[in-house]
Amino acid sequence: MPSRKIHFQSPRQLSELYCNQEENLELLESTFPVKVVCRDNWVQIEAESEEAIQAVADVFELLLSGREQGLSIKNADFKKTVEGIAQGQKGDLASLFEGGSVIKTKRKSIVPKTLGQKSYLRSIFENDIVFGIGPAGTGKTYLAMAAAVSMLIEGKVERIILSRPAVEAGETLGFLPGDLQEKILPYLRPLYDALNDMLSHSDIEKLTERGIIEIAPLAYMRGRTLSNSFVILDEAQNTTSEQMMMFLTRLGEGSRMVITGDLTQVDIPKSRSSGLLEVKNILKGIKDISFHFFDASDVVRHHLVQKIIQAYDRYRGDTRQ
Repeated sequence: MPSRKIHFQSPRQLSELYCNQEENLELLESTFPVKVVCRDNWVQIEAESEEAIQAVADVFELLLSGREQGLSIKNADFKKTVEGIAQGQKGDLASLFEGGSVIKTKRKSIVPKTLGQKSYLRSIFENDIVFGIGPAGTGKTYLAMAAAVSMLIEGKVERIILSRPAVEAGETLGFLPGDLQEKILPYLRPLYDALNDMLSHSDIEKLTERGIIEIAPLAYMRGRTLSNSFVILDEAQNTTSEQMMMFLTRLGEGSRMVITGDLTQVDIPKSRSSGLLEVKNILKGIKDISFHFFDASDVVRHHLVQKIIQAYDRYRGDTRQ
């Protein structure tokens, strides 16, 4: 029976490629007519045909390519790669795994950590409107911010506009204490935190004073046309249907929008439908509008965050049955 042994730099490198999960090796064997054995720093592939051996070798080759670029291979990435190879999509997968994905800002270079994040960044650079939908910790807002700062530095946009609906406290801004800046700051703090990772404090102050970076509540977007801008709407699950339509129709010439949100964290009254939930069906299939859905496998925070999200997903699934 034909066989091939592939060697890697270390046992750890090999185990990282299949996430150190026996079930992923079993997935290879159930998808392709092969027998796969992993030991130390090598993997041996046995099959009746060279074609099947090559298919499994392609899986490991692509995963290694991604790992060498800084991707943290997740179970979902492994499964996506196996399915893609089985469906003859090696070329498409290679273009996703390969090629530069480093986002350069003034303070640091940012590299996507998962295949899902890399696909999301590609969508942002290729489409005028992108929706990033998924749980906390997947980098959906942070990566959008990185893309915005990068495009501003490169002169591809003239302004960055960052917005959020201010509904988390269940109060209107007018009833909150303090002046306007003090009222809105708690809602916009996560956006400032991300900016501080990418630009110096003095740069942020200077750009904000000149109106090149603008951070404002969603209510302040009404009646405007946002041209030559990179516009990010965060926490979009807390928009109403009317607010979502209002925001999307602000898009002006030379601009792009990224709308992010988590549909499990809706804070608006139950009597109102989430604009983010509704827009998935309204805009589906329109050219230059892309929807990217993250799941727990894309979480890049503490490892327990991923497990917490998965536990809640299971719980919600059980209670709906």
